[in-house]
Amino acid sequence: MKLKKWLSVTAIGLLTAGVLAACGAGEGTSNGGASSDDKDKKVLVMGTSADYPPFEYIDTAKGDSEAIGFDVDLAKAIGKKLGYDVQVKDMEFGGLIPALQSNKVDLVLAGMTPTEKRKKNVDFSDVYYEAKNMIVSKKDAPIKNAEELKGKTVGVQTSSIQADEAKEIAKEVDGVNVTTRDRIPELIQEMKSNRIDAAIIEDTVAKGYVNKDKSLQMSDTGRPDSSKGSAIAFPKDSKLTNDFNRELKKMKENGELDKLIVKWFDDQK
Repeated sequence: MKLKKWLSVTAIGLLTAGVLAACGAGEGTSNGGASSDDKDKKVLVMGTSADYPPFEYIDTAKGDSEAIGFDVDLAKAIGKKLGYDVQVKDMEFGGLIPALQSNKVDLVLAGMTPTEKRKKNVDFSDVYYEAKNMIVSKKDAPIKNAEELKGKTVGVQTSSIQADEAKEIAKEVDGVNVTTRDRIPELIQEMKSNRIDAAIIEDTVAKGYVNKDKSLQMSDTGRPDSSKGSAIAFPKDSKLTNDFNRELKKMKENGELDKLIVKWFDDQK
């Protein structure tokens, strides 16, 4: 009986030690996006939708498997200044805010506009880049402004600010049919396959596609409120918002942000 009791106590002790060791092994790292306010944490998980060059994309032509781009460089630059390593997690755009809310990621950089609707669910940094929405269409069937979308089907990315603008256009212009896709390349392919007539895409991203594909062209929507800004999204009440804002301000003042803009956007203009 004594031997059995000693073995049981020893087994329990070993099991407890194993559990504690397993728990301790994860300290100082982000386990898929745990609380971003952990003082010991040295890794931040950045959520993005890597289909939005030059903001974020995967250069499959070069055989790359990791996301690169302006947003990725910006996040890593600020993270380094704050003492964090930034890891990038690619997902569909519509899942980014839910991922923040469920602590699967610590921040989101995805060319995201800080709308009032989004601000109800997450906090945003200051705007780091200004952009404008454009209509992309085929050169052999050009659409030059929002009015020419009458009776047409226009594609937008799911849960994007462009989707909101398309809905507003549909209220103002008769017969506009709005359809959504999860990824920008899907919109381009749908257009080239004549399943949609046009797509509304942010200007810098649109320029990248038009420059690479001479069958495409882009035009201004002609609407006064089509200019949008991009900001970094964080979980509600995260201390990272102020930390990132502080470093973002410094980068704007010392020219670091301008250098990143030139690096990623200069060949798009």
